Amino acid sequence: MIVGTAGHIDHGKTTLVRALTGIDTDRLPEEKARGISIELGYAYLDVPGHGERLGFIDVPGHEKLVHTMLAGASGIDFALLLVAADDGVMPQTREHLAVLSLLGVTHGAVAITKADRAEPGRIEALTAEVRALLAGTGLDASPILVVSAHAGHGVDELRELLFDAARHLPSRHVHGLAPRLAVDRAFTLDGVGTVVTGTLHAGEIAVGDELVLSGRPARVRSLHAQNRVVERAHAGQRSAVALAGIAKDEVARGAWLTAPHVALATDRFDARLRLWAGEAKPLRSGTRVHLHLGAQSTTASVAVLDGEQIEPGDSGRVQLVCHAPVGAWRGDRLVLRDAGATRTLAGGLVLDPFAPARYRRTPERLDELAACELPTAARRRERLLGLCRLGLDLARFAQAEGLTEPLQGWALGEAASAALAERLLAALAEFHARSPDELGPDAARLRRLVAPRMAEPLWRDVLGDLRATGRVAVRGAFVHLPEHGVQLSAVEQRIAQKVAPRLAEAGAEGAWARDLAKDCGEPEPLMRATLARLARQGELHQVVKDLYCDTATMTRLAGLARAIHVEHGNVTAAAFRDATGLGRKRAIQHLEHFDRVGLLRRVGDEHRLRTDSALFAGPAA
Repeated sequence: MIVGTAGHIDHGKTTLVRALTGIDTDRLPEEKARGISIELGYAYLDVPGHGERLGFIDVPGHEKLVHTMLAGASGIDFALLLVAADDGVMPQTREHLAVLSLLGVTHGAVAITKADRAEPGRIEALTAEVRALLAGTGLDASPILVVSAHAGHGVDELRELLFDAARHLPSRHVHGLAPRLAVDRAFTLDGVGTVVTGTLHAGEIAVGDELVLSGRPARVRSLHAQNRVVERAHAGQRSAVALAGIAKDEVARGAWLTAPHVALATDRFDARLRLWAGEAKPLRSGTRVHLHLGAQSTTASVAVLDGEQIEPGDSGRVQLVCHAPVGAWRGDRLVLRDAGATRTLAGGLVLDPFAPARYRRTPERLDELAACELPTAARRRERLLGLCRLGLDLARFAQAEGLTEPLQGWALGEAASAALAERLLAALAEFHARSPDELGPDAARLRRLVAPRMAEPLWRDVLGDLRATGRVAVRGAFVHLPEHGVQLSAVEQRIAQKVAPRLAEAGAEGAWARDLAKDCGEPEPLMRATLARLARQGELHQVVKDLYCDTATMTRLAGLARAIHVEHGNVTAAAFRDATGLGRKRAIQHLEHFDRVGLLRRVGDEHRLRTDSALFAGPAA
């Protein structure tokens, strides 16, 4: 169990920890050179008959060092709030209590210190004041003990209370979560190398593990937990980790030591906040704040997602736009201070580290955030599958949750899958009605029509399923309804054989339907109908009305367009004309055809390649 002391400066935190443990947390920094154990600001105490060890985080009480208190408080299990009998409740008493409450700490005790300095009746009055102060904080029922560290009065009772709390405190969830340690200190030891310390927020770390820190790989060389040499440390323990493969100068305070597959850094995330009841004003969108998460702090801006503002004492969902990347996983606790870092405003929970910059207040998005607040990962995943019309990225879900096992691929719920299939089939029917002489759109263009924000891998899976069940047909890059790709009659096959060599000879200039009818000795209406049917089959391509080219020619022209785009970043009519040897008019006609079918898109006087299009993806001649 990690015990965090809190309270105003000079209210006896360090003295009381020394009385409880025999360890002075104000030792000089150079004493850490005696071993890998880190005792500066930390102390430890064995729980009799339990095999566990209490870790004390002794945080500073000075107003300017509240950010250090925030870093320490983010990993504590039990709060020990100190109030000196002579001073009483002071400004940092209130702020530290606010931090503990906003971080969701519900296990704790209050020690009224320096009892030997109290006037008669003072203890009773102060006890009543503290009890009133605790109301509504989540620590309402915390016991209040009277102690004097110098005289030894009440110290044994407090120690036994802490032992009992440790024996009954629920253990942190370890199984199913990848390791994550918030680094609050880094240094170098002779013969050991780089050492980082912090509280292990989730999972387990073992000697030999391959982890990442600030994006760099690092191997666990040796390990201390709760100031003892161990082979494995688990969530809730103060840990010192010796790392191979990374230098001290590459480690910043606030960095996260994590398993590679859950490492993340985000500059915006959605969260649920509770505004401290003592605030004088509501929290509004646009408010600039100091964000404290894990051992990291940065500035951020608030965007309220529920309504226009959050009233004091109320909670609401927000998006935090950070001014530097932060590590934030679903369920992590956070605290906000005002822009001047003079007071604590709010605290809350991370809901989604991959928050969207757009569509962040739509009913669909707010439903997704409600799913993120469900109590278990399994229930969150099940609900999100039912809500995500564009599918659920399983790898990103596992990353946001910090799960031990990495997931792969995409998933789409049954209802979302059925709705998508209906939209896709309707879009194909509309396309066929509008362009009856074309076989159908290519897969990339169809995705832009039906689900432009859907991930390409999931889109391919959806198309594959529909094709396997016979609901759509695919020919090359083109998708169509099965009934649209009818078979050619014997007469049409005969005409197709006649026009093939003539179209090959015509090349990029193309051949007109009337000229093909004359050259082949066929009626012009029959020739037009057959050419339209061939175009519908994807065998030919109608550049403009009644002007056709064969697939080999179009593949060659598309290859030239792609080559021009690679070289220049765009395709102009002049560059395409020069590359093809065509006249300007015919070159423009081909480019406009490529725009219509989805190979290119027109932007001003130039054309841009659609990189997701597989149309005419053959080699250029």
